[in-house]
Amino acid sequence: MHITRYTDYSLRVLIYLSLNTDKRSTIKDIADSYGISKNHLMKVVHNLNKCGYIETLRGKKGGMRLSKNPENINIGKLVLELEPDFNLVECFSHNGNCVITPVCELKSILGNALSSFIKKLSEYTLADVIVKGDEKKAAEILGLDSLNDNNVIPISNVS
Repeated sequence: MHITRYTDYSLRVLIYLSLNTDKRSTIKDIADSYGISKNHLMKVVHNLNKCGYIETLRGKKGGMRLSKNPENINIGKLVLELEPDFNLVECFSHNGNCVITPVCELKSILGNALSSFIKKLSEYTLADVIVKGDEKKAAEILGLDSLNDNNVIPISNVS
């Protein structure tokens, strides 16, 4: 099983935004905090906005923020929404042409494993990603430590 970089970056954006609730964040802020490309993040942010996970505002005072409470962002649902496919092996594809597909149980076995993977991810929300009580430490790691203690709101209290 492999999660694409696109999904990884999407999760990182949402984590960052869940920790920086006092103001709108920019793509530059997030790219600098994680040391990743702004160009990659532009596509990610556009899609997260289109899917309703974040709100964006253009202009001088623009930026982005979560549009949902972190407890309402299900990791399993998010991964299913963002991943282009879960064709683990050729027989998962509509145009796969493995000659032993009619007698092989690999597709069924891997399908069950994939189902278990998604089911397990679905047990978690964005609020579960950062260990409760470590929100301030996570914010410091991401360079949000310039915020005073009142600006870093524990994830469970974001509305």
